[in-house]
Amino acid sequence: MKKLGRTAEQRMAMIRTQASELLWNGRLETTVDRAKEVSRFAEKMLTLAINSYEDTRTVQKEKVQKVKDKEEKVVVDVVVDGPVKLAARRAIMANLRDLKPLKNEKESKGDYNARLRAVKHPLVEKLFREYAPFYADRAAKSGQKGGYTRVIKLGQRRGDGAEVAIVELVK
Repeated sequence: MKKLGRTAEQRMAMIRTQASELLWNGRLETTVDRAKEVSRFAEKMLTLAINSYEDTRTVQKEKVQKVKDKEEKVVVDVVVDGPVKLAARRAIMANLRDLKPLKNEKESKGDYNARLRAVKHPLVEKLFREYAPFYADRAAKSGQKGGYTRVIKLGQRRGDGAEVAIVELVK
């Protein structure tokens, strides 16, 4: 791992933040060296999600429902994470920043808060629900694992002359 002119703690914080932004938005513009490091880190997080997203279990739980002043116990089937997916989910949560979705223009504050309450960790859910099935299907069709990100060099930045690149998720 390149040092990027920072201490280890600052470097990992920067890479985690930029990887979170990349996975949330699909693309990120930064310097070439940072782009390569962020790409490596993001691919590791994607691989964790892809290798474990199918590990689920169906569990029966009892719920108490009120029906006309009476409480009845009802058995409900609930899908929960298996041990491999749970460990991967915790590892991803430990390594990525938790990003909140933006509020839509015409969305009321109550609707926005209700949407936020529905999903506790939106970035992790996006990894497991959108990216993991897509890239696993792509790997099954093409027989290629990895290569989830691409780095495109743009040239030099005005002002300091640093080499700039775009990192984006391959679709």
